[in-house]
Amino acid sequence: MSEHRYAIIGAGPSGLAAARALQKAGIAFDGYEASAGVGGLWDIENPRSSMYESAHLISSRTTTEFREFPMDSRADYPSHRTLLRYFRDYADHFGLTTHFRFGTRVTSVARVEAGEWMLRAEGPDGALEERYDGVILANGTLAEPHIPAFRGEFTGELLHTSAYKTATQLTGKRVLIVGAGNSGCDIAVDAVHHAASVDMSVRRGYYFVPRYLFGRPSDTLNQGRPLPAPIKQFVDKRVLQAFTGDPVRFGFPRPDYKLYESHPIVNTLILNHLGQGDLGIRADIDRFDGRTVHFRDGSSGEYDTVLLATGYSLDYPFVDRSELNWTGWSPTLYLNAFPPSFRGLYVTGMIEASGIGWQGRYEQAELIAEYLAALEHHPDRAAAFRAKATTEPWPDLTGGYRYLGLERMSYYVNKDAYRRAVRDATAGLRADDSAAPRRAFGGVRRQKPGTKRARA
Repeated sequence: MSEHRYAIIGAGPSGLAAARALQKAGIAFDGYEASAGVGGLWDIENPRSSMYESAHLISSRTTTEFREFPMDSRADYPSHRTLLRYFRDYADHFGLTTHFRFGTRVTSVARVEAGEWMLRAEGPDGALEERYDGVILANGTLAEPHIPAFRGEFTGELLHTSAYKTATQLTGKRVLIVGAGNSGCDIAVDAVHHAASVDMSVRRGYYFVPRYLFGRPSDTLNQGRPLPAPIKQFVDKRVLQAFTGDPVRFGFPRPDYKLYESHPIVNTLILNHLGQGDLGIRADIDRFDGRTVHFRDGSSGEYDTVLLATGYSLDYPFVDRSELNWTGWSPTLYLNAFPPSFRGLYVTGMIEASGIGWQGRYEQAELIAEYLAALEHHPDRAAAFRAKATTEPWPDLTGGYRYLGLERMSYYVNKDAYRRAVRDATAGLRADDSAAPRRAFGGVRRQKPGTKRARA
């Protein structure tokens, strides 16, 4: 066991991945979670959860699950209830739950003398302080609502989707949803069954991906054989046109970017409801005037509720932004995990990518664990890793895609390029240990649904 001890902030998927990676590397850690248990945003009872009753995975089960712990579910796209149970089972199986202090909100993380970090928190027994050799931030990316500014004042109900839990909140109301991302489209599909009317205000066009193609979850096709970006964009665009048609005919603007240069919408039910006349597409908002919303195309409408599906802003409120090399909308980190100062602060989960799943996030956490192990046992390898981060050009994580310059895309990566770069970096830290088996600490092959489990 390591002589050093680290703190992990957050017990959602990324925090659990960090805990598991440190556990397997024999590194001591304490976890902190403001909610009552593991699960992060997937726990709808968590006060900071952005979950809603109808939420399901938008990536398929087999491309999302942790590899060493398959989901015990037949569903291709499980609900948030199934996922919360999965995370609790994962944490309990590997003995991670007991490492976390629940109901404990971290209030500050600051460097102190001798390269240590002071963590302060408020817990069930009051304030506490602990010193650590480093801190891993894993408190998620979807907790702080992004609220855009609008001209004028709306005198009806103005909500962000973070406050939306169930479609009955919209019963009988004239609803305008601002934004057509995955959450906005999910909520629109919910709302048409309860609201008096539903419109969506959009600024740009979108690409819509069916959950199933050729009878299989769409993200399971072409796994392990990534095509060059231009070829994939050319082929997939034509496949989508064959399955979903042209969204422009439903009222959406034509996209001014290529497929995969922004996160696609994994929801074609929205197109069905548009085709049935259940909802309408409106232009971008120009201004509010009481309950009247004026749009940039000169039209207007009367609404009772405006629901902002405008996404989230990165938020690490307990640490000074300068420690994270924060530039613009997000920190600029080596492999989205390491501030280039290398002072003992690390981030896991600050990656968004179509199809990267929790296994991709675990591999990021595993890289952090390998670096921490190298610091103690192979300082030359750790030094070589830091030298690459501070003297060499950073790996291209785009996979050849030109992502839109949006806040939500500021830490977006291509899953294949990212996982390849992380695996290469991990192999470099292991060096001649790379062929040695890692200690499993309770690794398991879960039986697939419908098969009998082996007796313990």
